[in-house]
Amino acid sequence: MIEITINLHMHTHHSDGTGSHSDIAAAALRSGLQAVIVTDHNILVADQEGYHSRDGKRVLVLVGEEIHDDTTARQNNHLLVFGTGQELAELAGDTQGLIDRIAQLGGVSFIAHPIDPAAPKFNQGDFSWDRWEVTGYTGIELWNGFSEFKTLLKNIPRALWYAYFPKRIAHGPIPETLLLWDRLTGEGNRVVAVGGSDAHAMHANLGPLKRTLFPYEYHFKSVNTHLLLPTELTGDLETDRGLIYGALREGHAFVGYDLPHPTNGFRFSTRTARGTAVMGDRITLTEDTRLQIDLPRKASCSLIRNGRKIAAWQRTRDCEYQVTDPGVYRVEATLFYKGLKRGWIYSNPIYVEQ
Repeated sequence: MIEITINLHMHTHHSDGTGSHSDIAAAALRSGLQAVIVTDHNILVADQEGYHSRDGKRVLVLVGEEIHDDTTARQNNHLLVFGTGQELAELAGDTQGLIDRIAQLGGVSFIAHPIDPAAPKFNQGDFSWDRWEVTGYTGIELWNGFSEFKTLLKNIPRALWYAYFPKRIAHGPIPETLLLWDRLTGEGNRVVAVGGSDAHAMHANLGPLKRTLFPYEYHFKSVNTHLLLPTELTGDLETDRGLIYGALREGHAFVGYDLPHPTNGFRFSTRTARGTAVMGDRITLTEDTRLQIDLPRKASCSLIRNGRKIAAWQRTRDCEYQVTDPGVYRVEATLFYKGLKRGWIYSNPIYVEQ
């Protein structure tokens, strides 16, 4: 399969971001991404989709939207919507109806920042998702770069520190979000995990201090979603849009924190007499079912089954595990960066069935 790196969940001046789609494309080209998905709030700026090229490189700009009901007091329950071809913000007040309509149109949907605590000192509310009775969404945003930053905003000096030293921010997904994901998949749901930057390129002022909080390019070199495609991107918008949204739908993906070291080349798979499976696939347990983990560099690696760690390796690149029980299997890898152990790779599961 062909691996590409994309960044999703970002905003332009059409909602609460500061840049244009062209600014985002330029930053993505400098960062070496193959595609980005722009998601302005409650608006689909569809005419901005297409390829951008420079110096022999190209990046595909896709456009979705981040929908929420802006008539509510909390303004929470944000849903990332991709691939519908229609503006759907008018359905924001009917979450289940919105999800059902997305499916009817052949789109995919992801719960944005499921756990997103407030930062009251900085006028940031709690935008966590609370409509867990709904069904039919594709997945969740496991790691949201801006939500993680909000958890660190305890006071102004601390905020300034991270604003000027953003490489110190990322530690991994919010732990409650990981627990939530394991619970959902453990209940028999297929829930695809993605990483989102939630990039705004916000301009911040504190007296004489002025700074762009996390330019697009910073986000594009940090938390990304890596997809496994059946073929190379073709350069045709419609074809490549289908390839990308197809991989997201199937969970053929992992979340990678690419700033400490590129995560390109990570694989989590299994090969049996019945065939090969990759992240997102369902397989039937056989006597020869072995899980294979391949890391781009030596790191610490854990195998998680049904939310519990069942195996761990230190300073390794290749791991194998003989499967004896059905379950939802996923991988976490960590490494040290800037003096701290940080989350590096979070795979989507392989679902092993009896």
